Amino acid sequence: MTYKPNTPGTLHLLPTLLGGETIADALPRGTLEIIATLEYFIAENEKSARHFLKLARHPRPLRELRIARFDKDSSAEDARRLLQPVTEGASAGVLSEAGCPGIADPGALLVAAAHQSGIRVVPHVGPSALLLALMASGFNGQRFVFHGYLPVPQAECRAAITALERESRARDQTQIFIETPYRNDALLETLLAVCDNATRLCVVSDLTLPTESVRSATVAEWKKNHLPLGKRPSVFLIYAG
Repeated sequence: MTYKPNTPGTLHLLPTLLGGETIADALPRGTLEIIATLEYFIAENEKSARHFLKLARHPRPLRELRIARFDKDSSAEDARRLLQPVTEGASAGVLSEAGCPGIADPGALLVAAAHQSGIRVVPHVGPSALLLALMASGFNGQRFVFHGYLPVPQAECRAAITALERESRARDQTQIFIETPYRNDALLETLLAVCDNATRLCVVSDLTLPTESVRSATVAEWKKNHLPLGKRPSVFLIYAG
């Protein structure tokens, strides 16, 4: 790694693909040019990071790059340790397993540590599943909340959906959440069972892929006609405003 003594490096937040292997359709040239300059990466998953860097045609042999793990089990102390080369002058890139670092991703803790250490943080352009889904929904883009995963137990899940629908109506607010792909269809059925017929539901699957699908309709319309989602990465949005 190239160091600039006494001058901290830069922490680059680098979006990755949401799926597939077509880099040119997902990332702008400027982001790819920055990736090519870096030799140190902090990634949610080393294997997927190497695959992504190969697709991005990094000019250095992958074995010569340093890739360190920072995942959901990593701590603030881990963040400070991994940022030490950056405080000493080496710039680094942060890679989520999919999409944007720090958004529904443990990288936020790493970025917070960088700010505390006086390291310059630079976000780069690339796909975010949550923003793309919101864009495609036709729901309120002025007021929205991302809730991550809803509870798995059926009673808790139903209660959470009821609360989110009530809040959406009261605050004129879009509610966004995700699910583990193998539970997609169970969540969809619960949403249709719990939500008011007039509430609008959007499900966006396989974003940026040839198989991408977007459906935004009332719950009543969903009940009349819907196909299984299957195990496709999906984002769910409800709007009762």
